[in-house]
Amino acid sequence: MKIALAQLNPTIGNLRANTDSIVRAINEARSQGANLVVFPELSICGYPPRDLLMVEGFVRECAQSCKMIGETHTKDIAIVLGTPLPLDIDTPGLTPDDSAPTHIANSLVVYQNNSFVGYYDKRLLPTYDVFDEDRYFIPGDRSPVFDIDGTKVGLAICEDLWKAQDVGFADRYQHEPDPVDLLAKAGAELIVVPSASPYTLHKDQRHREILIKHASTHRVPVVSVNQVGANDDLVFSGQSCVVDAHGRVSALGASFDEQLLVVDTDDLNPIDITPRADERMIVDALTLGIKDYLFKCGFQRACIGLSGGIDSALVATLAVRAIGANNVVGASMPGRFSSEGSKSDAHDLAQNLGIECVTMDIEPGFQGLRDVLDPAFESIGHHALGSKLPDLTQENLQSRIRGTMMMALSNRTGALVLTTGNKSEIAVGYCTLYGDMNGGLAVIADLPKTMVFKVSRYINEHFQALGYPRAPIPENTITKPPSAELAPDQLDSDSLPDYDVLDEIVQRHIEHHQSASRIITETSFDEDTVRRICALIDRNEYKRQQMAVGLRVTSKAFGPGRRMPIAQRWTR
Repeated sequence: MKIALAQLNPTIGNLRANTDSIVRAINEARSQGANLVVFPELSICGYPPRDLLMVEGFVRECAQSCKMIGETHTKDIAIVLGTPLPLDIDTPGLTPDDSAPTHIANSLVVYQNNSFVGYYDKRLLPTYDVFDEDRYFIPGDRSPVFDIDGTKVGLAICEDLWKAQDVGFADRYQHEPDPVDLLAKAGAELIVVPSASPYTLHKDQRHREILIKHASTHRVPVVSVNQVGANDDLVFSGQSCVVDAHGRVSALGASFDEQLLVVDTDDLNPIDITPRADERMIVDALTLGIKDYLFKCGFQRACIGLSGGIDSALVATLAVRAIGANNVVGASMPGRFSSEGSKSDAHDLAQNLGIECVTMDIEPGFQGLRDVLDPAFESIGHHALGSKLPDLTQENLQSRIRGTMMMALSNRTGALVLTTGNKSEIAVGYCTLYGDMNGGLAVIADLPKTMVFKVSRYINEHFQALGYPRAPIPENTITKPPSAELAPDQLDSDSLPDYDVLDEIVQRHIEHHQSASRIITETSFDEDTVRRICALIDRNEYKRQQMAVGLRVTSKAFGPGRRMPIAQRWTR
């Protein structure tokens, strides 16, 4: 059998555009002689649709769109197409009722020769991290095998592969049968698994290991088709994969790009896989995240505050790769504490990237606000704003002036503000609410500071392969000590431990849920430092719940996958 793996990038809720992409893929697969074309999980509506599933008419229109595709465009070919299906009808898409259905399944529909063949409902519904499928879906209880051109094809969906696999908790499906095992026992000669599995660092390798285990255990080829693209905070890498009956990877789809990959299951040969560097995977993931967030939200341009520091330099560099230099505007906003080096670094970066960089001095606004605020502070019995330096109020005021300027620039130009805070700073609250946190997309909010340095160096070392005419980030930006430059001679190290130490504490406390006591026991870090950083992480939850959407690249990002209370007092 020749199978086409349609690794598509759907826009959530844009059924017309998604339908057009699906039909084009069917026609291309047919022209290449494919017997079957397989699409990702929920490809008709995009993943994750979240509460759109509760809106009147949405699920039924998804079903109707699938029905139209299946009955109109599947002559001489079979398709497996992902869609939500209402469970209160016998045949997909036959009811004109626009009300929201009471029960919904995360389903695959099978059509061949313009006729409906059958369906499969996802059995294992993930309810951890960013996933909340049991909020919307009813789990399936069937594992049918379909005869497609003489081959018995079994279907499963994404999480169905993970029964009894290590996903960070004990087996959450211990009372459920293994869907893949059921398909093998039903005589499946080929197992097809549409997925919409979000990217995190190294997850692609883990996913291939699971495919290999199932294929070698059941002695049956496994075909996995994964969504590509970015939807809000989640980035999907594609990397659709075919594993032969001996557990050898025989085909691998493109990373972070759409592709129609055609394979012949009668002629599967093992291939060598050379893993990409972590830094390259992060660059590609964040590039796609920026591009899709802007495009799918209706923006064409982006603007970024350029401080001369490494964070804003990396964000600007990624933005240029995502949407082109002509669509990126930089803004240098020097103040009284800005060094000449930082100002020149910002303009050197803009020149290297070929982007426009405007200068907006914050000093007049800063002085004007001080003139208004000082008497007010004195009248309520507090020292004047400028009477004690450095002063946190003064530092935040500078950042908030810059945030206001960036939002004004966005209003005037229609460009989306990209924020530049990294995970380390955001974790401990080393950022200003309504200041440098202002914006529409937090590009590196899930990137620890140590990784910011690694990725920046990687880009400069591989600039040609990444599409830049020259190394974009000024060397001084990478090598100088990090500073917010909001007070005289200020350095990050005045308030924070070395980033190697900080990032390990952040990773252990956030990604691995470790208590301060355990971190102290398992590391040689100073106890007071660990407890102070963990306390700062917990105390600054209120800031993070007001931040812009942040692109996710680690196993635990600040966002929907981490739901911590703001008003809480637990410490350990």
